[in-house]
Amino acid sequence: MPIVVNIDVMLARRKMSVGDLADRVGITPANLAVLKNGRAKAVRFTTLAALCEVLKCQPGDLLCWEPEDTTGE
Repeated sequence: MPIVVNIDVMLARRKMSVGDLADRVGITPANLAVLKNGRAKAVRFTTLAALCEVLKCQPGDLLCWEPEDTTGE
């Protein structure tokens, strides 16, 4: 998938656990894991805003686009 989720990077920088972040954002740890592992199909702006508020970062710190490898290698 060309969208890469960097929540784990921000968690490490903030020395915060997944459970603590989930509690502070107001989502379940299971839903946060789905998002963190790049398996989510969508994210609500309210959730993204809450993540940014708690982690004190910008949306671009959490999400980035990388082109897909179309060469078949």
